[in-house]
Amino acid sequence: MIPAAFEYHAPTSVKEAVGLLEKHGDDAKVLAGGHSLLPIMKFRLAQPKVVVDIGRISGLDKISAGKDGVTIGALATHDTVEHSEAVRTHCPLLAEVAGVIGDQQVRNRGTIGGSLAHADPAADYPGAILALDAEIVATGSKSRTIAAKDFFVEMLTTALKPNELITEVHVPALAKGTGTAYVKHPHPASGYAVVGVAAVLSVSGGKCTHAAIGINGVAGKAYRATAVERALVGHPLDEKTVAAAAAHAAKGVDAQGDVYASGEFRAHLAQVYTKRAVTLAASRAK
Repeated sequence: MIPAAFEYHAPTSVKEAVGLLEKHGDDAKVLAGGHSLLPIMKFRLAQPKVVVDIGRISGLDKISAGKDGVTIGALATHDTVEHSEAVRTHCPLLAEVAGVIGDQQVRNRGTIGGSLAHADPAADYPGAILALDAEIVATGSKSRTIAAKDFFVEMLTTALKPNELITEVHVPALAKGTGTAYVKHPHPASGYAVVGVAAVLSVSGGKCTHAAIGINGVAGKAYRATAVERALVGHPLDEKTVAAAAAHAAKGVDAQGDVYASGEFRAHLAQVYTKRAVTLAASRAK
């Protein structure tokens, strides 16, 4: 398929990119790694009149770590996130997530900012971003910080304004005694998560003191499994407790169905993979 004709711009600064978005409004689409935008343009599911390619803006791929956590530039590729020493040391969950996205070609080009902005419910990052209580920095005429819990609005829709770019993602430092894990059931053709579960658990004195469970692939957007979290906190993370908590993984959620997996099957997988993620994170917390 060939996309519809469009006007192409390759700004070299965030200010220039934002100016183009302000000028063209809803007629413009942002191109980062291209793995989300280009396929839907080729199928003409999206026909932007203007494409703003931010790939030449220097500095947007930097990763840094400090006492308050890790900051990841929006143009950091999945491969970069996976192999970053700063991410592996201070936020191993995101390195683990990045390593199971698509295939190597996808990881070489796809970016964390592009994935989050696209907000595909089957993408791997959103559940982890929610579980980590991350913050997304959006830059337009001014910069603002959006909490992960407020960022994903509905399927393929975020809290970003038409003139805003994601410029970086900040993940707060993990508390001592915290273990993390991400497990998923990948679609055999695309590698997208039919169900993906991210778990962040803190353990002290043999009991769970903090639990954050982010799930993608099940509903129209990634969500926090708060019923699971409540069932874990204050209890020892033994097999019985984890199994009982995981049973709430799809509680109150409208599970989506398609030709590969029904909503009922996705809800079942959510329970199975939540149990696996919690068990693995708990073992790492020790």
